[in-house]
Amino acid sequence: MENEAAIRLAVFLGLFTLFAATEALIPRRARTQTRSKRWVTNWGITVANTLFLRGMAFVLPVLAVGAAVDAQAQGWGLLNALTLPGWIEVVAAILILDFVIWAQHLITHKVPLLWRLHRVHHADVDMDVTTAIRFHPIEIGLSMLIKIGVVYLLGPAALAVILFEIILNGTAMFNHANIRLPLWVDAIVRRVLVTPDMHRVHHSIHRHEHDSNYGFALSIWDRMFGTYIAQPAAGHDDMEVGLEWQDDRPAKLGWSLALPFARK
Repeated sequence: MENEAAIRLAVFLGLFTLFAATEALIPRRARTQTRSKRWVTNWGITVANTLFLRGMAFVLPVLAVGAAVDAQAQGWGLLNALTLPGWIEVVAAILILDFVIWAQHLITHKVPLLWRLHRVHHADVDMDVTTAIRFHPIEIGLSMLIKIGVVYLLGPAALAVILFEIILNGTAMFNHANIRLPLWVDAIVRRVLVTPDMHRVHHSIHRHEHDSNYGFALSIWDRMFGTYIAQPAAGHDDMEVGLEWQDDRPAKLGWSLALPFARK
């Protein structure tokens, strides 16, 4: 799709600005660290991720959207073998891809080697819109390889993959944002989408709580598979966010990038 990267970047920056402004106006929780220190680190990790993916693009013939174009040209994948109306194919592809990301997220909590990578995301001792972009570059690379494989197996239209990536990024920023939603609004929205209060449980310092609510976009998967916890035991105001490093170390770029290789 022409101008695909520019469109995705524009949507990302627009939504990031919207959620950052909203959480500044109606925050859900008081911050424990200054925004500037954390944001420099979390954006630094994002820059590293971007460079890592660009490096992958030089090595691999295609990334996720390119895989969709190639699969369609070759006639590979389930959806290319079926004759479905275009809108049904797009909706089905988005639902399947969202489930795959949910399952991948669950697996990163269960496999020790993958958890060492994923805990970079969870180590953030505050939770706001920048937490949504705080993933170790190696984890981002592995996630892209999984997406490429699934796209070849599924055979979705390139438009479906682009829409999915936009939805995934947008909903991840929304549910990580430190936004105070009225409880009745939260109750309605979380029937379909993961809300900030729902996802905050997943960032609890307690293992039984951060091993729940794995969804990034749709809330249905956690309800279906019994991994849904409605609220943190300590309440949203008093719960601790992060892991065992409740100090300034997670706000340091070098420390965060080196965390997967630390002995502990």
